[in-house]
Amino acid sequence: MSRFSSFKKVIPSYLSCAFVALFSAGCNATEYPQLDIHDPVMIKEGSKYYLFSTGPGITMYQSNDMITWDYADRAFKTEPDWARDIAPGFNGHLWAPDIIEHNGLFYLYYSVSAFGKNTSAMGVTVNKTLDVNSPEYQWQDKGIVLQSIPHRDSFNAIDPNIIFDDNGTPWMSFGSFWHGLKIVQLSDDLLSVAKPEKWATIAKLNRDPFTDEAEPGSGQIEAPFIYKKDDYYYLFVSYGLCCRADDSTYHLAMGRSKSVTGPYLDKNGKDMAQGGGTVLLKGTKAWPGLGHNSAYTIDGKDYLVFHAYESADNGLQKLKIAELSWSADGWPQVDSKALNEYRSAVRTPIQK
Repeated sequence: MSRFSSFKKVIPSYLSCAFVALFSAGCNATEYPQLDIHDPVMIKEGSKYYLFSTGPGITMYQSNDMITWDYADRAFKTEPDWARDIAPGFNGHLWAPDIIEHNGLFYLYYSVSAFGKNTSAMGVTVNKTLDVNSPEYQWQDKGIVLQSIPHRDSFNAIDPNIIFDDNGTPWMSFGSFWHGLKIVQLSDDLLSVAKPEKWATIAKLNRDPFTDEAEPGSGQIEAPFIYKKDDYYYLFVSYGLCCRADDSTYHLAMGRSKSVTGPYLDKNGKDMAQGGGTVLLKGTKAWPGLGHNSAYTIDGKDYLVFHAYESADNGLQKLKIAELSWSADGWPQVDSKALNEYRSAVRTPIQK
């Protein structure tokens, strides 16, 4: 099925604009507002694409073409019943999801936290289908996968990303600030950390050694996403500060390894666990900050999915999807024009 097949359902004036907007910067008029989304992850079931985003209950959208999106549901009608016991400063927003399909089930991982605190935990909820009209559609929360506690743990248990290595073993990378980004092996049922525990630090920036262990510190790194392509695992991370409109310094960096646990080396051969990382994409005047990406091969093409803050809209975060190309020596590339070329649209907004 063509990813443009659903254009027939959209009025003609928007059809031409949406098509042009995906491939050129020459079209500005739209019939619908751009999709406001944070920390996007995507998956395809059948002919539909699904997006999951930070927000109350984890916001879920669906699309036939990856351009026009309709609000579909929230994974939680309210919030996990354990959330406020873990994070007293929790404000009802579930953060930074990841979605995978495994053995006929969809696993949606999410974060519970309070901004700038490592009173955090990552949980998982499971569904047989993402089709909200199916009688089998029902999210079942399986609770906490991993928790961080101030002064006990040197990491922040947020921003989960799941990958299976070449042996079929499941791993979860995660982390934000503190002592960097970690990876840990998961149990075969994907609901807990495997025993005995197998950990590694995969990326880290310098931290002032005198920083209180309950504080995030100066190492501005978060949001790991590991993507396998040919012989390498590619680690994407977000450096800088998010969520500050025009003052956002968020940008994407990367490294690669032949082992899922690293070491992940940048183009200069520097280990990302020792402060390395080659910049993949930085902001512009129009889009000053961007980050928290995911990456996929869908219908034979490789895509980078992320959000960017639009200066012309008071720094509001917008969905971006860019096609990945590859250099002769096997490094992913993104044309910076993608920030202006891709224009998502939301036909059905979030239901309050």
